[in-house]
Amino acid sequence: MFAIIVGLIALMVMAYLGWSILWIAPVAAAIVALLSGMDIYTAFTSDFMSGFASFARDFFPVFLFGAVFGKLMEVTGSARTVASFLSKIVGKERAILGVLLGAAILTYGGVSLFVVVFVMYPLALNLFREANISRKVIPGTIVLGAFTFTMTALPGTAQVQNYIPTQFFNTTMMAAPIMGIVTGLIMAVGGYFYLSYRANKLTKAGEGFTEPGGEEKKEEEEGKDPNVFLSFLPLLAVVISINVMNLEMLSALLIGIVLTFILNFKAFKKFTGAMNDGAKGAVTAVVNTGAAVGFGAVVKNAPAFPAIKEALLNIKGGLTISDALSTQVLAMITGSASGGMNITLNALGSEYYQQALEMGLNPEILHRVTALASGASILPHNGALLTVFAITGMTHKDSYKDIFFVGLLIPFIATVVGILMSYVGLV
Repeated sequence: MFAIIVGLIALMVMAYLGWSILWIAPVAAAIVALLSGMDIYTAFTSDFMSGFASFARDFFPVFLFGAVFGKLMEVTGSARTVASFLSKIVGKERAILGVLLGAAILTYGGVSLFVVVFVMYPLALNLFREANISRKVIPGTIVLGAFTFTMTALPGTAQVQNYIPTQFFNTTMMAAPIMGIVTGLIMAVGGYFYLSYRANKLTKAGEGFTEPGGEEKKEEEEGKDPNVFLSFLPLLAVVISINVMNLEMLSALLIGIVLTFILNFKAFKKFTGAMNDGAKGAVTAVVNTGAAVGFGAVVKNAPAFPAIKEALLNIKGGLTISDALSTQVLAMITGSASGGMNITLNALGSEYYQQALEMGLNPEILHRVTALASGASILPHNGALLTVFAITGMTHKDSYKDIFFVGLLIPFIATVVGILMSYVGLV
């Protein structure tokens, strides 16, 4: 247990210092192996790489299609059109709400989280500049819109965190709709009011908008973005394909890609570059997440893990509490919602499913609770968080407090509410 704790602390500290997960994950895994009395070479070449490879094998196609779809939405201007349309509706004085809605719509429609960050950051700069809101609030706003309720709670969301549980619990991506909507509202509304409070507090303290260091305001190109209705169509097609036509996620994303091609055929010269960039982005996302999963695989094979597994399975309070805590703890350890969820379900999913059937518990509850708990895990070494900071130019000191509230604390509260709802049969 000591070895696991030391390895996790090392992983978090090195990530906080800005070092890449690609090599700090193996280093942290080596620390766990060394202090656990495991053979370091075997721990890396067998345990670490098996976890890494199995994650890439199972989920690279979803990451690839999602990243390509998102990149095509970006280069054709469709993503920017959707975000700008929503922002104009809410008004520049509600810049936080505009960015939140834009990120949420794109994420729910299946656009890769990493692409959403790239797309929303320039828009957020413009809106926050007009509203004179500190840039420190931008990371928290993007995280709330892309990494919380649309990633884990809302039924039908076309994100991998809502897809993975279907492989273990024999459910669909519409699982537990009432629970998903209620917990999603808790995250969205609670996070929005917190960020509004935070922005007002910074403004009163004299911290308004400042231009990013070394950059000048860029003028927007006008008249080149596609029609807003046509921009929404690929997103709607993905959601409808998954949740109405019951197609597999890969098929739905392929439909979105093809439809984006057709509706933006005049931009065909950009397609090759977009697909290449999307493929590169998918590799980066899978490799980073796979490295985190590899660390978790070493933890899973450490001598202390069977005792941890037994303790998690026998947590008092019920199966859903055990499921939630197992998922949240391992997602925190790995620094990845999907990675931690994958480790949890590979280790415990079949036992949870069988116990649920024996108890007469609806597996949809386990699906939604697993997804919710995976998102309530964004510690300083989280891979997606490091990407947000790299793109926005902010640091942990600037913005992690906001992300802790909107990306960890409030989602944890929502998860607790979801568990309580399961006890009274509201799914």
